[in-house]
Amino acid sequence: MEQELLIEFKNRMHISHSAEDANLLMIIKASVDDIKHKCSLATLEDNNRAIELVLERSRYVYNDSVEFFDENFRSQLTSVGLESVLGGFADETKV
Repeated sequence: MEQELLIEFKNRMHISHSAEDANLLMIIKASVDDIKHKCSLATLEDNNRAIELVLERSRYVYNDSVEFFDENFRSQLTSVGLESVLGGFADETKV
């Protein structure tokens, strides 16, 4: 999965060279671990919202701004985490 995320991240950030691939993979792996932990997820498979959070956190790390990520994405982190814990119940109760 990390290779697919690397390709998506590089496309999103308009990075066409491979000189930074090892560093980018470390950033992506750390972001995957962080999002899985914060959202109580066992896997990111088939969870587009969690994958989006991984890509956004990776962007913040890449731009040396990771300290702002949690605050700026608090509602998305909470929503994905609640959906994970409640098994989709949060989506079923929307009015």
